[in-house]
Amino acid sequence: MKRRKLLPLVVLGLASVGCQATRAGYETAPYRVLQAKGDFEVRDYPVLTIVETQMSQGGSGSSDSFQSLFRFITGANDAKQEIPMTTPVFMLSANSDATMAFVMPAKMKAREVPRPSDSLLTVRELPAGRFAVLRFSGGRDGKKEETCAKRLREWLASEGLKELSPPIYGYFDPPWIPAFLRRNEVMIRIEVAEQN
Repeated sequence: MKRRKLLPLVVLGLASVGCQATRAGYETAPYRVLQAKGDFEVRDYPVLTIVETQMSQGGSGSSDSFQSLFRFITGANDAKQEIPMTTPVFMLSANSDATMAFVMPAKMKAREVPRPSDSLLTVRELPAGRFAVLRFSGGRDGKKEETCAKRLREWLASEGLKELSPPIYGYFDPPWIPAFLRRNEVMIRIEVAEQN
């Protein structure tokens, strides 16, 4: 019974510092769907302003990176400004140079983003572009990411679409959402066909 009474307080506490209970409570990076086939989509994204940090390999690298980014949006910046959490959290590359990034709210341009207090955080823009996307569920898992990226590349080949970037992984849900209900995506930038 005590747990049942405590849960609403925990959710309320997280919400007050910018963590909503579900993905529906967050602004999502804007995009326009051009094509949809099952779990696959082709989307156009505008320029996205992100704050990113290098992910250390092994240990708690992912957790440390998330905490650094979370501290930034809760006021660890030169303006002491709180910035709403958005989705997805991006993981760019799976190699030794992997980064984690938070997308800034759409109304906030790069020049308006306060300078991070942590020198390991960088503010930059992801250029606008067209992306092929595959949605999948589950927890964060390197093997599953590789499998999904392979499926997406196979679909690109079957559709005659040309890959322009390594995969980017997007994670939309808080960690307390059951893995089978989570929304995850792998995205690959693709070439835009010339219009006649």
